[in-house]
Amino acid sequence: MIDTLAIDEAPAEASERSGADIQLSVIVPARNEADCITECLISLAAQSDEGFVLGEDWELIVVDDGSTDATRELARGVGGATVIAAAPPQKGWTGKANACWTGAKRARGTWLLFTDADTVHEPGDLRRAMHEAERTGAKLLSYSPRQIVSGFWQHALMPLIFSDLARTYPPAMVSNPQSAVAAANGQFLMIERGAYQRSGGHAAVAASLLEDVAIARNVKRAAAIRFRYAPDAVCTRMYRSFGAMVEGWTKNLALLFPSPLLLAFYRVLDLCLLIGLPVLAWKLAVVPQKIIVILWWLWRAGLYVTRVGKSNFPMRDCVLSIAALPLYAALLCRSWMVHKITKRVEWKGRSYSA
Repeated sequence: MIDTLAIDEAPAEASERSGADIQLSVIVPARNEADCITECLISLAAQSDEGFVLGEDWELIVVDDGSTDATRELARGVGGATVIAAAPPQKGWTGKANACWTGAKRARGTWLLFTDADTVHEPGDLRRAMHEAERTGAKLLSYSPRQIVSGFWQHALMPLIFSDLARTYPPAMVSNPQSAVAAANGQFLMIERGAYQRSGGHAAVAASLLEDVAIARNVKRAAAIRFRYAPDAVCTRMYRSFGAMVEGWTKNLALLFPSPLLLAFYRVLDLCLLIGLPVLAWKLAVVPQKIIVILWWLWRAGLYVTRVGKSNFPMRDCVLSIAALPLYAALLCRSWMVHKITKRVEWKGRSYSA
């Protein structure tokens, strides 16, 4: 277990806290996030208002995870943020789990919010989230942010993935204590300190490449959790290039879906039905047969768009997603191969055992 912290801008004796004495600790793990961390921290610092004062009622902790760019310097430039540095992760730990655990040990809040450096928070979302958790009795509250996408492939691919996520982890089932389905999004994961400690926190999921879902499963065994789509609270731009998107989903898809190869087959079948049927109708010589095929295709296309529409992306992107079906199937197969065959996952300059 990691128990040493290298701390900037905080006295050494503050690195370990025995108990909570403020309402909330916001913990931002960051590794080479110079292109987005300033906007994230400014949106968080702006949450401070009368009765919820940064530094008195809540704190903002940035954990630098071995960044080699200007992440640490930019974080220091945001007033109210405490910047600490995580020790290099020990064997069996992912960098993010190590950074989150480092921040949690430094935190003083009754509630802990882990949020990624690529998120932007709407005014007042921290207080509203705490009230929502207390009102619903949830010990863990997680939001799925509004996704900001750019470029053709992000607009086309992301609705496919998020629609399948919505089918695999329905928020109503995740929030239902009678259901075994558990999920969380590490971009916004708020947890009551006691529940975090009882579940083992990030130390209990140190090796997991999907630590948010693993924590949700651990917490749900003994306490209520709540998960929902929250465009009113937070947004994120997950990937800033095609290569980063491929790397990120290669890491995650085989972990998120229980049968990635079967899912890839179904998406190829979608492609065959949506593209093949119009071609078949065109080649049919008899008009009544053409009409039957076209009507059946319209029905299938309607079902497809309805399903992908559950991704919470604009309808234009849901229609455009047909073009990304081959890419999605390829990424599902690639992720399966990485996890099952090569058993090495590359992420943010580090290599992990799968």
